[in-house]
Order: sequence, then C-alpha cells, then structure tokens
Amino acid sequence: MADFFSDLPEGFVAEALALTTPRDASRLSSVNSFFRSATEWDTVWESFVPPERLDGRPGSLKEVYLRLCDHPIIIEDGNKSFWLDKCTGKKCYMLAAKQLSIALVNSPNCWKWTSIPESRFTEVAELISVCSLEVSGKVNTSILSPNTAYVGHLVFKTTVEAYGFEYKPVEVCIGDNSNTRMVYLDPEAQNRRRLRPERRIGIFGRLVFAGYNKVPPPCEDNCPKQREDGWFEVEIGEYYNKGGDGAEEVEMSVMEVKRGNWKSGLIIQGVEIRPKNGV
Repeated sequence: MADFFSDLPEGFVAEALALTTPRDASRLSSVNSFFRSATEWDTVWESFVPPERLDGRPGSLKEVYLRLCDHPIIIEDGNKSFWLDKCTGKKCYMLAAKQLSIALVNSPNCWKWTSIPESRFTEVAELISVCSLEVSGKVNTSILSPNTAYVGHLVFKTTVEAYGFEYKPVEVCIGDNSNTRMVYLDPEAQNRRRLRPERRIGIFGRLVFAGYNKVPPPCEDNCPKQREDGWFEVEIGEYYNKGGDGAEEVEMSVMEVKRGNWKSGLIIQGVEIRPKNGV
C-alpha cells in the first residue's frame, strides 16, 4: 500500500488530503514519511484556513492553521474572539460581555465593568446586585461553518462573596423559546444538593415547601464545568447551522426573572459558540 502511494506525485496526494479533514490529514501523516511530506503542502491547509485569515500571516499554512486553533484572535474592536476547532477546522467564536445585552449593566449599583488578567477581553461584567438576571447575545449564522451542529456556552466565574444562585437554576435558551432549559450557575450546585439536609416542616419537606421539587436537580448535564483556562462554562443550548443563503441571527439568552431573589458575584467573560463534540 505504501509503495502504491509513493509512486503517485506528492502534489496529487496533497490535493486528495485537502478533501479530508484536519484530523484525517494529521492521522495520515503518521502512516509513513511520504504522507508526512504531503501533509506539509500548503495545498492541504489552504482548504482548512478561512480565506479571510490567509493574508499577511507568516509561516506555512499548516502553522497558520495551528496558531488559529491554539491562540484565539481578538476581532471587532476587541469584542469578539475567533479560532478554529483543531479536529474539524470549523469556526468558533466568543462574544465578549461588551457585545452582550445585559439588563441594568449601565447602573453602577447593579453591574460594573472590570479588568482581570485571566480574561481574553479587556473588560468583563461583574454583577453587584440584581433581582432579575437578563443576559442575551446574537450571532449571525453567516459567519459560522455550514452544515455544523453548534453549542452555545456562557463563560463565567463567581466571586468568593457570590450569592443568590445556590439551589436556584436559571433559564437558558438558544433560538426560539421551545429550546428553553434550566441550568445552574453555582459551581458547587451538585455538592450543595448532596450535603443539604431535607428538614421537615410539619408534614411537608422543606424542599417541597419551597417549590424545590419543581426544578431539575443539579447533575452533570446542567451544572457548570471548569475549563482548562480556569473559567467555568454552562451549556445554553444547541443550534444546527445549515448555511447557504438562509443566514439569520440566532439569539442566546440566560434569564432568571421569576423567583425574585437578589443575586451577586457573577463575572461574565462572554458567550462562546463552538462545534458540538467536534462535529
């Protein structure tokens, strides 16, 4: 098999590899030295790097591709970041907090803009005190990769003094309201559920009396997960981008407006949308 391919022009094999995926090209490069040499051709990686990212970048196109995967670039006046999914080459974005619609964000008693070194953006939004939490953002599907299942995530941290999110989920949604689900923004939600005793109030359980049984219990699917960069993320929902001429704006939202409890200590870096499991 190796002898058969080695008899072919290397440029021909490079063009064939360009029709696969970055993951497949990388795997084939480990088969033998012939494939390894062919995968170094710009012909292969030109098909994986978006045309708007080709100009003025030093190095081979493979090096450009890998940089775009490992080092998100800041675009649109610092309000959005862009990178590529390493396995598929699909486009990924994060909308900075500055590009989100946050209710009462300009009220100094409710929110403040602050800078922290671990954020990729200049400023993040820190919650001081609100009763109703309303955060939303929009992404135009024309900038996404076509025929791709995307997942939206809220990327955030909480301060040591955070309160108001314990035991109380928020509503998240991507697209129309039929996709609404409930998630927790408390990183310790699962531990709190296990450790919290169910005290009795007469013949009623305290949690039942408080309406706690009407919301989903904290679990792996609806609780925050810590990322490699130290931030937490929680899934907002899924959206399948067909592409083509039917571009539209898809809205992602995080809401808690029904319970009336005060909240504080949430730090929002942004909303991230990336391919589902590299699909």
